[in-house]
Parts: sequence; C-alpha cells; structure tokens
Amino acid sequence: MASNQLTIGSRGSKLALFQANWTKSKLEAAHSGLRVLIEIIKTSGDVFLDAPLSQIGSKGLFTKEIEDALLDRRIDLAVHSLKDLPTVLPAGLSLGAVSAREDVRDAFLSNEHRSLEALPNGARVGTSSLRRQSQLLRLRPDLEVANLRGNLDTRIRKLDEGQYDAILLACAGLDRLGYQHRIAERLSIQQLCPAVGQGALGIEIRETDDMTRNRLQCLHHAPTHSAVTAERAFLRRLGGGCQVPIAAHAWIEESRLEMLGVVASTDGRRLFRDQGSAPIEQAADLGVQLAERLLACGASEILKALSAP
Repeated sequence: MASNQLTIGSRGSKLALFQANWTKSKLEAAHSGLRVLIEIIKTSGDVFLDAPLSQIGSKGLFTKEIEDALLDRRIDLAVHSLKDLPTVLPAGLSLGAVSAREDVRDAFLSNEHRSLEALPNGARVGTSSLRRQSQLLRLRPDLEVANLRGNLDTRIRKLDEGQYDAILLACAGLDRLGYQHRIAERLSIQQLCPAVGQGALGIEIRETDDMTRNRLQCLHHAPTHSAVTAERAFLRRLGGGCQVPIAAHAWIEESRLEMLGVVASTDGRRLFRDQGSAPIEQAADLGVQLAERLLACGASEILKALSAP
C-alpha cells in the first residue's frame, strides 16, 4: 500500500458512506498529499434483512467481513458506528480512534403523534433493537412492538406507508443525514438509555499499523473515548452484543465520569438500573463495577435466560 494512500472499508448504506466520506475528508484535510479511497464491503447484517437481528446473531453482524478485509490488508481502516463494533476485537486489530459524539439519544418518529406519551393504546411501534423494545415496553406495556429492518431510508419509508404508527431510530444517524425534521421527540436517556457507543464512530485498524494510528489522531476525541471505554467495559463484563437488551451511557461531569447502566427483560417486566461515578482515568473499572452491581441485583437471571437454547 502506498504511504500516501489509505483505503477505508465501509458498508454501502447511505449512513455508512456518509461516515466514511466524513472520515476521508477529515484525513485529507489534515494530511497534505494524502489520498483516501473507500471500498464498499457487504456484511452479514446487510444480507439477512428479513429476520430480527436478535435471531441471526449479533456479535460482528455488521463488522466481520470488513474486519476480514483489514486482516487481509485489502483495506487500511474501517469506519463503524461504534455501537455495532463488538467489545472484543479479533486478534491483530485495535481501535485506532473514536470520534466526538453526536446526539446519543433515541428518536421517536411518527406522522400522526407528537410524542411517545401521545401514542394511543395498542399502537404499533417499529424497532430492530431488543434494547429499545425492552425499555419501550417498560414505559408503555400497552404498545405492540414490531420488527423493523432495513437502512434508514427504508425504515422511514415503511413508516410513511403506514406499516407502523411510530418507529424508533438513533438521533445521530438522522442528524448526520439531515433528517432532523422527521424527529417528533428526542427521548431522554432516562426514558431509553442508549446503546453502548451510540453516537460515536469507531475507527478500526491493524494493531501494528502505527502510521495509520498516528494519522487518525486528528479525528480522535479523548472525552468520548473515556466515556465509551466505560460503556464497552460494562457490556464486555455482561457478555452481551449490540442486540442484547443492555444499555449504558457515560458522560463527563465536573472532571469525573458518570455512568448509567440498564439490563432489562425483552418484555420490559424486569429492569435493573444503576448509576456510578469514578475518576476519568478509571473508566474501564467503572464499567466493570457497574456491571457487577447489576449482576448481583438479579440481572444475571435475565442474561442467562436470553442465552439459553
């Protein structure tokens, strides 16, 4: 690979390509003479579009094929929505940079209703996420939650066709693609605690590729990295992937790291929630400690039931 050229591996969706092109523009602006290419790679998550994500496996669903290309040296870096990136990376790969976070909240979209609270009893809400489903049913057990797959445009089209009364999506993706006007309500993290890493980009590289790692420092945001380090340690200790009903959000407040963690049953009837605080340099320890507190309170029973055959 030429020293003045980098190749980004990306999924082919409009959002994934927006994120890859954003990374390309930042790198080329920061490094004179650097040429950045984008190679589109189809992942398992892009192929199996009908079944719920929770039924086709979660770990590496949107990343494995891209990681294989990294290990084979067909690409130099991979741009992921960090919430899709497993907490344990394949041997030989590492996280080279974490971008500054966009809005971490979940968005409520509806053409007829202005808020989640305004939905009538029995309304049909679309989501592909067990995390969203479990917390939504905790708030509104009267609602019908239905599977919603496809890229962002497809999901919005299904709402517009009347297949759902409302859908839930990440604010960050809608904001990045200019769909802010479609958001009826931005749900607070107390209503729906976000996915681990939500709103941030994770840029994956080969562990030994110091040149690429150094070039990526123009994209790296240390406060976000500290926050997602805590969140990913929390998820790793619980043993979950991106499609398990586990949620966490960490943020810096007065030079300390604060963190909220949630584990819920898929029907929302059981939900464990706790919050912790630690010095920023103890981010990973905070995530592990919060996970262990939830496990001790009974969250382990939920996770065992989900992993049972």
